[in-house]
Amino acid sequence: MLTLTQKYSLTEYFDREILSETRNEYIDGEINPMTGGTPTHNTLVVNLLSLLHIALPSPYRVFVNDQRLWLPDRRIATYPDVMVMAEPLEYQEGRKDTLVNPILIAEILSPSTASYDRTGKFASYRTISSFKEYLLISQDRKYVEHFYKEGDRWIFTAYENDATISLASFEVAIATSVLYNRINFESEPRE
Repeated sequence: MLTLTQKYSLTEYFDREILSETRNEYIDGEINPMTGGTPTHNTLVVNLLSLLHIALPSPYRVFVNDQRLWLPDRRIATYPDVMVMAEPLEYQEGRKDTLVNPILIAEILSPSTASYDRTGKFASYRTISSFKEYLLISQDRKYVEHFYKEGDRWIFTAYENDATISLASFEVAIATSVLYNRINFESEPRE
């Protein structure tokens, strides 16, 4: 039996998204609902947002998971957990609610999204010319995967337990003890 997936135009997606009570990702004509976060996920987003917001000077701005990002080469509209942009902000043509110029993107890993965040999503993000740095933050232990672009290569470093992450794009250091503040791995339910 053949099952057809309905394809939507980008205009149809935006029309639906404006009225939607949930966030949805657009991938080349397909609309996929995005899952909700756990308290651990949200705490990590807030902690990273707070650290970056305080540490980054003007002209940088930090955005969290309600800010849509457009990846034109892949025809993807998505909502990264945390993004850092330089001003002036650059918008998708004809829109004032969808950005296109992230320097840093961070995703909080969950069992259902970790594989996609590491592979397909990372490959898609790399099509953005301004994108230079990627953080993948584990929810179930102190563990951060850090990728940064040096020339044409991506350099990888893993940080476990108590460590300091030195961002390559900004003079900012993130202590994992602060990033994971208020998270108790033994008592928090898993996704």
